[in-house]
Amino acid sequence: MYSESPPKKKIRKIISRILYTCLFKFLPSSTLPIIGELSKRLRTWAVRGFADEVGRNVNIQRMAEITSKLRIGDKSGIGAYSRINGPVNIGKYVNMGPECTIFTSNHCHDRTDITMQQQGLTEPQLVEIGDDVWIGARVIIMPGVKIGNGCIIGAAAVVTHDIPDYTIACGVPAKVVKKREMTDFYLFGCKEQEINA
Repeated sequence: MYSESPPKKKIRKIISRILYTCLFKFLPSSTLPIIGELSKRLRTWAVRGFADEVGRNVNIQRMAEITSKLRIGDKSGIGAYSRINGPVNIGKYVNMGPECTIFTSNHCHDRTDITMQQQGLTEPQLVEIGDDVWIGARVIIMPGVKIGNGCIIGAAAVVTHDIPDYTIACGVPAKVVKKREMTDFYLFGCKEQEINA
């Protein structure tokens, strides 16, 4: 197996970051016919060059700000105009609406003898998002949060604490309002679809 030398790998990361930031993130939405698929592939190719790990068939929508410390699983997506800062692990089959923000650090504010601007930032904390999660539009996820498998996070929620598996959470701050049950599948009129691996 071919392995790049450290200088070549560093150059590849820099070129990929420049291509994404200056060109590919501005391409049209991946929902458009023909040109959308090309845009999706170019964005994913560039992000794969600088991010820690990018799975198969990932959809990074236009204008998303991406950290190099991103790990994202197969068939997951990042919404248009979303921002992901610092270390973030996103599982497989994750749907993310537009304009979501994931923070991994915050401003220090413990001291009162100097301004908050002078206190700097906290150490980055890993944000983890499980498999098969649906994150609504404009959701904000705060540092150190873990969202379990099968969760639904309602639009405009602010997630400040961990969300357990197979629950629905919404609000500011986000609170669990319901546990997902097998009967929900039939109540919402959903039909089974085969998931191609």
